[in-house]
Amino acid sequence: MHHHGYLWTGSKQRFDDEALRRPPYPDPPPADGKPELIQRHREVKAEFPVVDLPPLETAYWLTKPEKLIRGTWEEPKEAAEWLGARLAEYAPRFASESDRDSTRLALLGNSAAERLGWGGDVSRGFYLERPAFLSVALVTCSPNHAAPDLACPMRQPCGPPPSPTPAHT
Repeated sequence: MHHHGYLWTGSKQRFDDEALRRPPYPDPPPADGKPELIQRHREVKAEFPVVDLPPLETAYWLTKPEKLIRGTWEEPKEAAEWLGARLAEYAPRFASESDRDSTRLALLGNSAAERLGWGGDVSRGFYLERPAFLSVALVTCSPNHAAPDLACPMRQPCGPPPSPTPAHT
């Protein structure tokens, strides 16, 4: 099992474009459907896999390009420490004063280690000044519990190695 870290900051307006934050429906609209729906489906199908926006479902980070991975860790504690460091780094820019509380941020890091330890994913989001948004996520490859069919973006096997094939004599 290993964990990938992702970080995104950007305008709240861009973050709110939910169509690009969810995978496209597997079936396109009917050919005789509204042209704008057909065009939008084509756009989302082409853009979702490569756009850097945080997906609505955390596990779908695994469908994004490897270049978006900010770190990979074998140990949950190390991944959670990275998360804690990112939260501390951005805390002065958090729009909400209560989100800046160091005790609260430490608790978020500790709970992340626990969640990763049993194979869960972690996703945290904060409004920043201007208005902007910060999204930080840790995604487990083991395979991923929420989406076991998703492959690791690093193209590493995400799970136990296959059993050796007996040699034929």
